[in-house]
Amino acid sequence: MSLEIMSPETPSDQPHGSAAKLVYMANQIGKFFRSQGEDTAVQGTAEHIKKFWDPRMRSAIFAHLAAGGRGLDPIARKAVERLKELTAA
Repeated sequence: MSLEIMSPETPSDQPHGSAAKLVYMANQIGKFFRSQGEDTAVQGTAEHIKKFWDPRMRSAIFAHLAAGGRGLDPIARKAVERLKELTAA
């Protein structure tokens, strides 16, 4: 499994097609919460990913973050980092 962001046309065995799709989804969640302030947005994004993404999706976004996290907006990046820390604890 490649950790690079692939184009939507690239076949992959990753959930939802690619790391690019997961980055897009995380960024969209972050944008939804952004108007509530950064701290609340980060927490809300992390909670949403924890509640609604299956473990394979979370593992894939953690792997993408470990590979540099290219494309993640600041709120989404902080949320994934926070969630990864809580998962590791």
